[in-house]
Amino acid sequence: MKAIRVAAYGSPDAMILAELDDPVPGDDEVLVDVAATSVNPIDWKIVSGAMQAFIPLPLPFTPGVDAAGTIIAVGRNVTGFAPGDEVMGFIGIVGAYASRIVVDPQRLARKPESLTFTQAAAIPAATLTAWQALHEHGELRAGQTVLIHAAAGGVGSAAVQIAKLAGARVIGTASAANHDYIRDLGATEVIDYRAGDFARQVSGVDLVLDLVGGDTQSRSWAVLKPGGILVSTVSKPDPPARAQASRVAGRHFATRSDGHQLASLSAAFAAGDLRTRIDSVFPLADASQAMARNMAGHTQGKVVLDVAA
Repeated sequence: MKAIRVAAYGSPDAMILAELDDPVPGDDEVLVDVAATSVNPIDWKIVSGAMQAFIPLPLPFTPGVDAAGTIIAVGRNVTGFAPGDEVMGFIGIVGAYASRIVVDPQRLARKPESLTFTQAAAIPAATLTAWQALHEHGELRAGQTVLIHAAAGGVGSAAVQIAKLAGARVIGTASAANHDYIRDLGATEVIDYRAGDFARQVSGVDLVLDLVGGDTQSRSWAVLKPGGILVSTVSKPDPPARAQASRVAGRHFATRSDGHQLASLSAAFAAGDLRTRIDSVFPLADASQAMARNMAGHTQGKVVLDVAA
C-alpha cells in the first residue's frame, strides 16, 4: 500500500510517499481501500510538531483524519458493515493519508450514492466539528443570531449551512472574494475582515463560532449579547471581566468521531440539505502541496487528496 510518512516533525515538505505492508484488521475493525482523503488544519499542526504536548506520536507516522473508500475486509465481530460497502469517516487523529487503513467501524458512515468519493472525503471532520460546535457546545436555537469566523473554509462553510437549517440568522466573516459563496450557503450578512473591525459592525449575537483564535477571538466578546456563548475550536476562550459581567460563556472542544452522528449528516447531504465544496484536488504524492494550500488559508471549502490517482 501507499502512504504518506512523517519521519520528523517540521515542514510538510519533508513528508514522503512510501510503500508499506497492507494493514490487517482486528476482530472489531474493518479494512478500507481508500479512494480519497482531505486536509484539515489538525493535520499540519500535528506534522509541524505544534501538538506534541497534547498528541504524542511515535515516529514515523501517517497523517490524516478523513477518509472515504470501500470496505474490503471485516473483523469477525463486525456486524454493521460488509465488504463492498462504500463508507466515509473521521478515522482518528492520524492514519488517513494512505491507500488502505484499518478503522473502528463506529467511526464510519455509509457514503451517499449521490456523492463521489472526493466529495465524501471532504465531509467527516469538518461537518462533525461544525455540528458539535453549534448544537452540542453552542446550544443553538431557531431565531438566534450566529457569527461564524472563517466562514468560507471547510468547517465554516459547513457551519453556515447547519446554522441556517436550524433557523438561525447567520453572519460570516471572510475575504471579499468569498462573500458571494457564503451568501449562497445561506448567510444573511458577510463581513470583510480585512476592510474593518467586525466588532464595530455586529452586535447582539447569541453565538460566535471562532475558527481563527488570537485577536479575532478576543474581539468577539464585544459582539455577544448578555448570556451569549463563544465556542472556539482553536483555543480555550477566556472572557474579560466586562464580558463576565454580562454572563457570557466561552467553550473550547475537540471534535468527537461519531459514526451515528455522521450518518445523520450524511442523510442531509444525500437529501441536498447540505452540500460540500471542493477547493482543490491533489494526488496523494503531492500531499505536501495540498497541506501548504490549506495552511495558506482563503480556501473555498476543502482541499482533497485523490488517493486512487
